Amino acid sequence: MATNAPVFRGTKSYLTSEALESAVNCALVLSRPLLVKGEPGTGKTLLAEAIAEALEMPLLRWHVKSTTRAQDGLYVYDTVQRLYDSRFGDGDVKDLRRYIRLGPLGEAFAAKKRVILLIDEVDKADIEFPNDLLHELDRMRFSITELNEEVVAQERPIVIITSNNEKELPDAFLRRCVFHFIDFPDQALMRRIVDVHHPDLDAKLADQALKAFYEIRDMKRLRKRPSTSELVDWIAVLKNAGLKGVTLDSTLPFLGTLIKKEQDLIALADELAGGKKYRT
Repeated sequence: MATNAPVFRGTKSYLTSEALESAVNCALVLSRPLLVKGEPGTGKTLLAEAIAEALEMPLLRWHVKSTTRAQDGLYVYDTVQRLYDSRFGDGDVKDLRRYIRLGPLGEAFAAKKRVILLIDEVDKADIEFPNDLLHELDRMRFSITELNEEVVAQERPIVIITSNNEKELPDAFLRRCVFHFIDFPDQALMRRIVDVHHPDLDAKLADQALKAFYEIRDMKRLRKRPSTSELVDWIAVLKNAGLKGVTLDSTLPFLGTLIKKEQDLIALADELAGGKKYRT
C-alpha cells in the first residue's frame, strides 16, 4: 500500500466526476491497477493521459491486440534480426543485448522514476492474458532468459487498464483491481465538456446541438450511438460551416460525423420520417 499517495482531481481538459476521482485515488493509495470500463467515447483511454498530466509522470502505452501475450509486454528477443545480421550484417551477433527490446511493461519496471502504464483494451487478448499480466505486476520483476539477467522495478508503476466488455474477465483478475465504470456524461457535464473544447461556442447552437445529440442517442434502434468525441467533432464542423442552429429532422447537417453505420443512418431516417422531430 502506498504512503503519501498523490491525489488526482482531473485536469483543465479532462473533467471528472467525484466517483471517478475516488476510484483513481483509491487505486493510487492501494497501489493496485485501476480497471476502467464504459461505452466507447467515455474517455477511458484519455483518463490515463489526464492522470499522467496531473501527476506529471511519463505515460507508457500498451495497446492490446488479439495476439498479445503478457510476455510481449516484458521483452521481445528478435531472433529474425539476429539471423539476418549473421548472414548479411557486420555487427556482433554474439552481443545478445542488441536483440532484446523491452515492451511497455518491461520499460515501466526498468524506469528510474515512477510512470503511468496504460494497458488499453485488455479484453481483446486471450482469456489467460489478464491473469498472466497480474502475475507479473504482483512480482514487479522479470527475468531476461537470454541474458541471464533480472529486471526489478524500482518504483511500482501506476497501472490503468481499459476494457470494452468484449469478453468476461477472470474473477482472480477482477479481485486484484480497483474497478470503475464511467457512465456516459449527462447533459450538464457534457455541456462543460463541450465548453472546454469549444469555449467560444454560441449558446443557442450549443443548446440545440446537445438536445439533438441526446435525442439521437435515445433512439432504440441505433447499433452504435454517437459518443462524446463525435459530438465534439460535429460541433467543430457546424462552427466551421457558420451554422447558428440545427434542427433534428431530415436536413440535419453532417450526419456522417455522428452516425458511422449504414444501418443506423437508415434507422435514423425512419425515426425522423415517423414524425419524431425536434424544433426550437
